[in-house]
Amino acid sequence: MIIVKTKEEIELMRQSALVVSKTLGMLAKEVKAGVTTMELDKLAEDFIREQGAVPGFLGLYDCPSTLLCSVNEAVVHGLPTNIPLKEGDIVSIDCGALMNGFYGDHAYTFEIGEVTPETKKLVQVTKESLYIGIEQLKVGNRVGDVGYAIQQYCESHGYGVVRELVGHGIGRKMHEDPEMPNYGRRGRGKKFIEGMVVAIEPMINGGTHRVKQLKDGWTIVTLDGKPSVHFEHDIAIVDGKPEILSTFAYVHEALGITSDEEDRFRKEALVL
Repeated sequence: MIIVKTKEEIELMRQSALVVSKTLGMLAKEVKAGVTTMELDKLAEDFIREQGAVPGFLGLYDCPSTLLCSVNEAVVHGLPTNIPLKEGDIVSIDCGALMNGFYGDHAYTFEIGEVTPETKKLVQVTKESLYIGIEQLKVGNRVGDVGYAIQQYCESHGYGVVRELVGHGIGRKMHEDPEMPNYGRRGRGKKFIEGMVVAIEPMINGGTHRVKQLKDGWTIVTLDGKPSVHFEHDIAIVDGKPEILSTFAYVHEALGITSDEEDRFRKEALVL
């Protein structure tokens, strides 16, 4: 069942989402060669609690960490480790926070130093596909319209779209209806309605779409060992159109990136 949010609840969800956005922005300054994802995890937990929120992942489904950090061929759900990041790696950091009774949940893939041109393109295309999918999140469209848009764009570049893992509705629970696959057929699936809030999260592989789970019971990796990229935003349907509640602006500011990709999904400019 889809749980519709009031405009007041959506504003509370925006606050939760922005805690995650600020956490990722803080981490952007720390993600570098020689740093371990375990160190990043501790920084994130402390920062989230300082914002008056609690880590959204820690303890959820027995998750042992605040962050899920997926390096190179890891797709999602990578547990933090004491292995230092190195030049040329990519790391997808997925983060959640619970505040005001609502969850925020999104992810960003960071490049460590100079990555290969092939990896850089995979990061770029995956990020672009997120916004291509968001464009389809409007009243009257269906779940399949979002999945179709993401799938067609990524597969046109020769990439694999993960099937086993999907986006989701979000609210007082981390995972609500509807499921939001990154593949699908136009005009199929549940219809979008005013007040829906979902997390759209392309998980795109540099080779095959096939994946496997490691023995830790969490980490999902590509079957062929090629890199995978993950980006995620929280989005509400407001006045019939998609409105992004989260933002990558804090990450972009930390990394010196100029971007207007979120502007068309906001009613007014975001003040950092």
